[in-house]
Amino acid sequence: MELKHMNSTATGTLYVIPNTLGNTPPLSVMPTTIRDIISSIDHFVFENEKVGRSYIKSVCPEKQQSELFVQMLNKHTSPTEILEMLTPCMAGNDMALISDAGCPGVADPGADLVRLAHGQQIVIRPLVGPSSILLALMGSGLNGQQFAFNGYLPIDKKDCKQAIKKYERLSFTQNQTQIFIETPYRNERCFTLLLNSLSAETLLNVACDLTLASEQIQTKRVSEWNVNHIDLHKRPCVFSFLQPSA
Repeated sequence: MELKHMNSTATGTLYVIPNTLGNTPPLSVMPTTIRDIISSIDHFVFENEKVGRSYIKSVCPEKQQSELFVQMLNKHTSPTEILEMLTPCMAGNDMALISDAGCPGVADPGADLVRLAHGQQIVIRPLVGPSSILLALMGSGLNGQQFAFNGYLPIDKKDCKQAIKKYERLSFTQNQTQIFIETPYRNERCFTLLLNSLSAETLLNVACDLTLASEQIQTKRVSEWNVNHIDLHKRPCVFSFLQPSA
């Protein structure tokens, strides 16, 4: 495979590279293309430097960490700073955007960098890798033709219950799977609110530790979940539900 390198007469390519979803060997869930591309790039944008460098080391252990040009992008980074991050790419260098877990730009601040790169006519190359949202949907058996990812539910208990009811009505009227994520330490709270707010016949999927040895994916009616709990404490989870229309 021929890879694109520095070109003084054109912008570089921005590669959008997925990370693993946990402590698993990267090449067990990634194509070898990712290793080839990472080995050819020296400019990286990470969400967290320690996590990003560890990922590079696990994929390309021969790559010299001291030779990497690293920038950080998180929810606190300003639009001006994000635009400046593209300077190496504008000078003809290929760059790679890598988030802490899963696919950059999906429930991730990396989307801002990609959007600004489009404005600079930079070529964007998203690469294949694990997405917890799609993996959860694939394993749920719920409607994959109509679905919505809604991010996080409200933290306030009353607001959270109201949101769950609203999304359940939408699920019923549109036959649309509703997908959510939660901070791992709030999983149990979120799960309890879902069980207490959803109708007994609504189908609820819980997908946790995706791609890891401890992976669990289960879909049950809410009435069945109420007598068959699962330990979700501090485990990365995706919640999905669908209220059947018939």
